[in-house]
Amino acid sequence: MSPKSASAKKTDVSSIGKLYLIAYNTVQTLGWGYLLLQTLLYFLNRGNLDNYWTEIKWTVVIFQNAAILEVVHAATGLVPSGVVTTLAQVYSRVFLVCGALLATTGATLSPGLPLCVLAWSITETIRYAYYALNLVKLVPHFLLVTRYSTFLALYPLGVTGELLCMYHALDEIAERQLWSVSMPNPYNFVFSYYHFLVFYMFLYIPLFPVLFGHMMSQRRKMLGKDPKKTH
Repeated sequence: MSPKSASAKKTDVSSIGKLYLIAYNTVQTLGWGYLLLQTLLYFLNRGNLDNYWTEIKWTVVIFQNAAILEVVHAATGLVPSGVVTTLAQVYSRVFLVCGALLATTGATLSPGLPLCVLAWSITETIRYAYYALNLVKLVPHFLLVTRYSTFLALYPLGVTGELLCMYHALDEIAERQLWSVSMPNPYNFVFSYYHFLVFYMFLYIPLFPVLFGHMMSQRRKMLGKDPKKTH
């Protein structure tokens, strides 16, 4: 293959990757925007926690689990994000959805659910819109500032909501012995999902400052630039 052919092939792959990322981020923007609309309309119509999860369940499941693709994007070099950081950010939410909200009723009735869903939906609508527009070099300045500022309030709010959901799932997990293995058994293996979840919740203490610090670093990098030098 000639150098010219190889270059053309690489350009084609890059173009396909870019189109895919534009489509992915656009769909995610619409999905999270829809979830935000669902939440606002539900509570404006005086909805309560009893039926809130039923109202938003599949929107959350589809678009939160779709975020797993971001780890693939980072791992394959499709985006320049770090794999470990991306995995940590995506895993915590996917784990909450699959490991608590889909597994227990207690988590879905927690006052933490609307907190984290509100924080997630606002954050992700802004973030994915920023990514989609950045791919076509059309990011307005207000979106740039919003992308790297709203997390200051929304990230702690989301973490609080996540922890509350897991906390309200604990009693049900203990009562049902959900996903736990006790002795005796053929494998001489013991596992308590209840204790695992408690341990996992305590991991938020050392991990929160690390992830929040990473976002602060990104904020300084993006908003600390001289606007005159960026044009």
